[in-house]
Amino acid sequence: MDAMSVNASARPAVSVAGARRSARDFLDALLPPATAEAADTVVLVVSELFTNALLHGGGTCAVQLTAHLDGIEVAVHDPSPQPPRMRTPDLIDGTGGFGWPVVNHLAHRTAVTPGPYGGKTVSALLPR
Repeated sequence: MDAMSVNASARPAVSVAGARRSARDFLDALLPPATAEAADTVVLVVSELFTNALLHGGGTCAVQLTAHLDGIEVAVHDPSPQPPRMRTPDLIDGTGGFGWPVVNHLAHRTAVTPGPYGGKTVSALLPR
């Protein structure tokens, strides 16, 4: 099998922890399995992108995970057209700024794609 995909839709009441559990379930079903380090990276990126989508994307989002032979793609869809942006991390007031740089550092590549009906998809291709 060269690709495996799962979709996990989320509403505001669904937690980031639930998104992480869905990612772990997806990773547990992969053959060949992802390495432990790669699985932890996928879960971290799902957590970061899902959190950002909930906070900045209007409160609803959907996560799609796709496994390829050479990587795992995490894609998060939300209704906001605003792309993520790099900003100086806030070390004093705790307002964030760490997640998007972390995602870009861990991923082979990231992309922000406008949705067909508004909104966007933020995706990251990660090592397997």
